[in-house]
Amino acid sequence: MIRGFKSQYKTFIYYYFNLLNGMILTIDDKSALDGNKVFKPEIQKRLETAVLEIFSESDFHQANIRTVAKKAGVSFSTIYGYYGSKEGLVFAVVDVWLGKLTDRIIDHLQGIEDLKEKLRKVFWLQLDYYENNQGLAKILFMTLPMKTWMADKTFQQKKMMNLFLEVLSQGQKEGILNPNVRAGVLLDFMMGFVQRTFFMWVSRGQKESMIAQANVLFEMVWRAISAP
Repeated sequence: MIRGFKSQYKTFIYYYFNLLNGMILTIDDKSALDGNKVFKPEIQKRLETAVLEIFSESDFHQANIRTVAKKAGVSFSTIYGYYGSKEGLVFAVVDVWLGKLTDRIIDHLQGIEDLKEKLRKVFWLQLDYYENNQGLAKILFMTLPMKTWMADKTFQQKKMMNLFLEVLSQGQKEGILNPNVRAGVLLDFMMGFVQRTFFMWVSRGQKESMIAQANVLFEMVWRAISAP
């Protein structure tokens, strides 16, 4: 009888601590997932909103899954069991939102033949997207631990990067853009310019719209990457 009690007690302790660590889903937790074992749309939306708000306004190392769980109304064990870590959670959300930006760029580039206008549109869309989704931009450019993210597959953003590189390489082949460096260097320059523009816009109190200055800023970028 004592052995039976000890066995039940050990089972309870095992279940309790694994539940705390998010390795076992309760019946209520499972209701957050659909038949394909992914979060239901309304719950996914709440999670993304909570992540963007919390991790954009807090130091990455101080923010945690429990705060996200409370804000989103989803149990800690469900989130931890699905994503495995706060890094996995944040990287997944960033990946979703960058995917939305990529799709938007692809859609807006349809029908634009002139290379300069293609790049102008890409530049404008980035500033517009980040100004209107500041939580994402702050995480990307200001709070995300870059070394950790670089080791994750979501950092590569292959769909977006390949799209940019294709346009830039086209410009180099046509003799329009600087041929003396790799297309990747031109891309780094443009992306770095966008990043610096955003966080200095935040630092200076967001007194003027980035979007309103997009054309002037783009002309600076264009002069820098054009063929000498």
